[in-house]
Amino acid sequence: MAGNKIEETALALGEAIAEELGIYIVDVSYSGGVLCYYIDKGGGVGIDDCERFSRAVEPALDSEDIIPGEYSLDVSSPGVDRKLKKDREFLYYIGREVEVKFFAARNGVKELDGVLSDYHDKTAFIDTGNETVEIPVKQAAYIRLKFVF
Repeated sequence: MAGNKIEETALALGEAIAEELGIYIVDVSYSGGVLCYYIDKGGGVGIDDCERFSRAVEPALDSEDIIPGEYSLDVSSPGVDRKLKKDREFLYYIGREVEVKFFAARNGVKELDGVLSDYHDKTAFIDTGNETVEIPVKQAAYIRLKFVF
């Protein structure tokens, strides 16, 4: 099974389990024999959440045998400086503060902060407080959650 197919299948297998645990799967990646789930929930996730999800999802993965041969399972939080990449991430984080850095300055602006107010058609809508800026994701070097101390 190709990497993307493994990721899709792993996501489908994990979603019901995550929902039961009150967790959201932000992303799934598979590379070099390592299957990684990135999970989150309101208030953030801790090591106990990662462990509970890992123990719950591992039997489902093994019974479906979606990964040929041996693999390692890694479950972690997305991290405070994670760049949003996939549609499901943008949709999950609507309402959260983000930082945006453009590849090239737009109207003299290279970076901006604001609230991710909407997302569709590969475009993020960022409320800066003064205006809502439409940002096609491909024009941004990154859009990531803003870590607020």
